[in-house]
Amino acid sequence: PARHKYSLKYYVRMAKELEKMGAHILGVKDMAGLLHPWAAEKLISTLKQEVGIPVHFHTHDSSGIAGGSIVKAADAGVDIVDLAVSSMSGLTSQPNLNSIAHAMRNTPRDTELDVEFWNEMSLYWEAVRQYYGPFDTSPKFGSAEVYAHEMPGGQYTNLREQASSLGLGKRWPEVVRYYREVNQLFGDIVKVTPSSKVVGDLAIFLLTRGIEPKDVVNLEPGSSFPASVVDMLSGGLGQPEGGFPEDVQRVVLGDQKPLTDRPGAHAKPLDLEQVRKEISDKLGRTCSEDDLYNHLMYPDVFQQFQDFHKNGADVSRLPTTAFFYGLELGEEISVSIEEGKTLFIKLLDVRDPDEEGFRVITFELNGRARETLIKDKSVQSNVVARAKADAGDEKQIGAPIPGMLCHLSVSVGQKVNKGDKLLALEAMKMQTTVYAPVDGVVDEIHAQMGDSVESKDLLVKLR
Repeated sequence: PARHKYSLKYYVRMAKELEKMGAHILGVKDMAGLLHPWAAEKLISTLKQEVGIPVHFHTHDSSGIAGGSIVKAADAGVDIVDLAVSSMSGLTSQPNLNSIAHAMRNTPRDTELDVEFWNEMSLYWEAVRQYYGPFDTSPKFGSAEVYAHEMPGGQYTNLREQASSLGLGKRWPEVVRYYREVNQLFGDIVKVTPSSKVVGDLAIFLLTRGIEPKDVVNLEPGSSFPASVVDMLSGGLGQPEGGFPEDVQRVVLGDQKPLTDRPGAHAKPLDLEQVRKEISDKLGRTCSEDDLYNHLMYPDVFQQFQDFHKNGADVSRLPTTAFFYGLELGEEISVSIEEGKTLFIKLLDVRDPDEEGFRVITFELNGRARETLIKDKSVQSNVVARAKADAGDEKQIGAPIPGMLCHLSVSVGQKVNKGDKLLALEAMKMQTTVYAPVDGVVDEIHAQMGDSVESKDLLVKLR
C-alpha cells in the first residue's frame, strides 16, 4: 500500500497497451519473486478480465513461497507458468515443477504431466549439478530478505560473487541496504537485466567509496560514476515510469543532456553485410547469424570467446570433471574430436615443480607415452610475467611452447623475410625453431638467451 507507483491500474493500462500493439502473449515477469500468493491471484484474475490474450507468469523462488503464488495464479486462470525440474528448482531458480504438477493432480487445472518421468529427470540433473558445486554460490534457503532488497534471482548470486571478489563478503548486509536505497535513489525502477545491474554497480561503487546513497545528490555535478550508471540516466535504456529524478540526473550527467525518447532512434545506420564480411575476414571462416549478432551486442565478450576457442579448441568435448578438476593418476578418459575420431587419454605421472614452477606431465595418448611441460600457477616463482603476443597481429611473434630461449638469430633493426629463422626454444631436450611469419624489420626483442618463457609470451615484434 505504501508503494503507489506500480498500482493495479498501472498493470492493466500497460497490459491493454501491449495488447493493442499486437502482442500475442502477455508476460508477467516477477524476476525477484516478489509477487505474494494472494496478490498473484488478484493480478492474474484482473488481467484475465481486462485482456483477451494468454497470460504467462514467470517468477523465482527466492522467498521460498513462490510455489504458492503459482497455485494461486493457476486458480485465477493463468495460461502459462515457468517451473524448474525439482533438483534445479527453488531459491533463485523457479519453483518446483514436480511438486506443482503433483499438487495440481485431480483438480480442474491438472497438468497431466508424468511426475514419475520428471522425478527421473531430477535424479539426472542432481548428479550433473554436483559437478558444478564449487561454482554454486546461491543461497541455501529461502529468505524474506528478498522483499527488502528486491534483487532479481539471476542477479543475486552474481552480485554476491562480485562483492566477495572486492573484499565486501562480510559486508553483505550493507550491500543489500545500499542496493535497496540506490533503487529508491533512481526513483524505484523496474529492476531486470540490464537495469538491475546498474543498481548493483552503483551500490558497490558507493559502498567502496564510503558514500551514502542519500548523499549522492550533494556531490558535484558531473562527478565520476560507473559507465553503466551514466548510460542509464542519460536515457540509454529508455524512460522509466515517471522518469528519473532530475537532481540525481544532474549530478551524474553534469552538462550532458539526457535522451527523452526511444534510444534506438539514435542508433547509427549499420550495414549488416559489411559487418558480416569484416567478421568473416577476422575469424578466417564464414560468419554465422549467431556470430554476427553476438558481435553486435557483445563485441568484447564475443572476441574473448573466439580467442579462447582458438587457443583452447572446443573444450566442450572434454568430460566436465576433467575440464574442471583434471584427471586423477591412472584415470583414463575418451574424447571424441570428430565423427569416427576418438582420443583415449590416460594420466601416468605428474612430477614435482622445478624452481620456475614447471611440471613434467607424463600421459598416454591412444596407448603411446607422451610428455609435456605445464606451468603450475599455484607455485610461486621468481620468473617475471611477460606480455602476451596479440594473436590477431601477425607482426607479434609469441612463443609456440613453454621453454628456454636457446638461440637468437636476429637483432633490432635487422630486415627479415617471411620464413627467416628468428630464434629457437628448448624444452625437454628438444629444440623448436620460430620463423618470421611475414616480411619486415625487427622492431623489438622481448627475451634474451637463457630466459624461460611461457606459451604465447611475446618474443619479437616486427614493423
